[in-house]
Amino acid sequence: MKKYLIVIEKTKSGFSAYSPDILGCAATGKTKKEVEKNMYEAIQFHLEGLTSEGLHLPENKTESEMLVFAVAEPKAHYGKRK
Repeated sequence: MKKYLIVIEKTKSGFSAYSPDILGCAATGKTKKEVEKNMYEAIQFHLEGLTSEGLHLPENKTESEMLVFAVAEPKAHYGKRK
């Protein structure tokens, strides 16, 4: 069983998802749960299509790590520049 990284992003109307390793495979949904379900179905459909055409499944080459930084917002300076 292959595992693929899925990127889920918030949009104005809900969520979108894609996999960096599966080109052209993407999904949308109004909720995070919906986009996860839709993306799972999109990947299944995409991989079944590749298999039926006798093509190789994409390699899962993407590595990921989530980094969280606390950054202070710069203070606004009004008036003359020094």
